[in-house]
Amino acid sequence: MNKLKYEYIIVRFGELYTKGKNRKEFINRLVGNIKKSLLQFIDLKIQKTHDRIYITLNGEDEKKVCEKLKYIFGISSFSLAVKCPSDLAAIKQIALEIATNDHAKTFKIITKRKDKKFPLNSDSINREIATTILKNTDKKVDVKNPELPIHIELQETFTYITLNQIAGLNGYPVGSNGKTLVMMSGGIDSPIAAYLMMKRGIEIECVHFASPPYTSEQSKQKVVDLVQTLTKYQPNIKLHVIDFTKLQLAIYEKTPESYAITVMRRMMYRLMDKLATQQYLISFVNGENLGQVASQTLHSMQAIQAVTNKVVLKPLLTYDKNEIIKIAKEINTYEISIIPFEDCCTIFAPKQPTTKPKIELCEKYEARIDYDSLITHCLENIETHNISEIKIDNEDFF
Repeated sequence: MNKLKYEYIIVRFGELYTKGKNRKEFINRLVGNIKKSLLQFIDLKIQKTHDRIYITLNGEDEKKVCEKLKYIFGISSFSLAVKCPSDLAAIKQIALEIATNDHAKTFKIITKRKDKKFPLNSDSINREIATTILKNTDKKVDVKNPELPIHIELQETFTYITLNQIAGLNGYPVGSNGKTLVMMSGGIDSPIAAYLMMKRGIEIECVHFASPPYTSEQSKQKVVDLVQTLTKYQPNIKLHVIDFTKLQLAIYEKTPESYAITVMRRMMYRLMDKLATQQYLISFVNGENLGQVASQTLHSMQAIQAVTNKVVLKPLLTYDKNEIIKIAKEINTYEISIIPFEDCCTIFAPKQPTTKPKIELCEKYEARIDYDSLITHCLENIETHNISEIKIDNEDFF
């Protein structure tokens, strides 16, 4: 028997079920994100209902389409599907064809009867189809751990028949919960912070602080590569590169070494605050982790955050390093992050930074610096990169 051709994909929602009256808005955002991600497939047709999204392939490569769907937040799962009339004989024929083409020894029929007028209930449909497969193959039924689960979604006019459910990323559709700026260093943590914010439905732009010539072009390219990797989840991401050299040198000239990192971070927060204000944003994000370095103690965080009224989101705050590295490896940022090009935070790192800075001392040292004009200089010389989605061509997905 010839192998079945799957011409449809059924997409299921994740946490969108929790959104109540806003659910429609979230579903519309998810549909929009799917369309953006699948732009290269010009013959696709995408339709939504209250609980599903149906993609008609129209001859497009199902492997490549499925590979794209793997990276879209808001999807709980998706399945390749065969569509047939909602007629028991037609459903039996397709189910038998699926079973015959599969090497599994055990199977189970799972029916969701959306058309309540259909003369048989779900259990009766399951028995009818299972009986047909049992009579025509050597397969056995296993209701607990079937090797071949066959899902039947019976609607009024058409029925969709699917095999395995491919896991999605869950979360919320990117952009459904607003937008923020992410402080993007070249390290392990900040790309994971960006990833976790996108998973919660936040659209991101990234901000990188460079200190040429102390930091190299390779260091900046490393950040571009990290952001490029994240475009799997948000197809277009802006990266703003701030020349931080003059301000950073002024800090290290006028500030005691023990306070240099704290004052530097306060200046970065001031810049992030102004960038966020320019875009009417109320928050920004970083990859800080409690206690990991001197600037990440509670006292340091209080002193640094005192310069802004924006919401400073820290999604990695309670993660340990092994958990962060695990995610970095899963999303393919780890190998880029460990390339040994230093960023502006590490290249001037003091030997003995204070872990309990006092705000009044920070303000005293900052009064020695004409930082308003230096911040203006930074903002006037931002270099912006528009980074678009990388191409995925994984023929081994199935």
